[in-house]
Amino acid sequence: LFIMLPVFLSMEKTKNEFEANFQGSEFSLKDVNDEIITQTSFEGPLTAIFFGFTNCPDICPMTLNNLDLVISKLSKKKKEKFKVFFVSIDPERDSPEIIKEYLNSFENEMYGITGDPKKIFIMSQSWGVLSEKIFTGEGEYLINHSSSIILLKNGKFISRISHHAAYEDIYKNINKYLR
Repeated sequence: LFIMLPVFLSMEKTKNEFEANFQGSEFSLKDVNDEIITQTSFEGPLTAIFFGFTNCPDICPMTLNNLDLVISKLSKKKKEKFKVFFVSIDPERDSPEIIKEYLNSFENEMYGITGDPKKIFIMSQSWGVLSEKIFTGEGEYLINHSSSIILLKNGKFISRISHHAAYEDIYKNINKYLR
């Protein structure tokens, strides 16, 4: 165990240095109400960003459902300090109207973002989110993508939550930053 400890500590340090590079980028995109949204929208007490797409068969709706459950469990005061943004990595299919309808299926308010595919790509890369289209035949496709929840405090990266995390762990992680 003592022999492996330096290896584990080194891996953690490397991970933290890698995540420290996630600075986001300046951007100008549209929300579901067709209003311009920029990086200043992320400058709140606590912001969660999730990159996904409305045609996602499983991970995206499950992750957004977990975030919806977290919001429901928060006190009114904490809800006011927490915003969730869903950024479509499939802006070719995900218009503001489609995203709005998709997000309306959840109980709590989440903000949808879409826009120019190149701008979305640059923005997602700036947060360390990778994506690629996987064609399934006859022009249909899915998108393979990084699917963690990115947490920001005052617009600065503070944590990343795996989509594999249990709801309880997501809640604990978010709640600790809302104290």
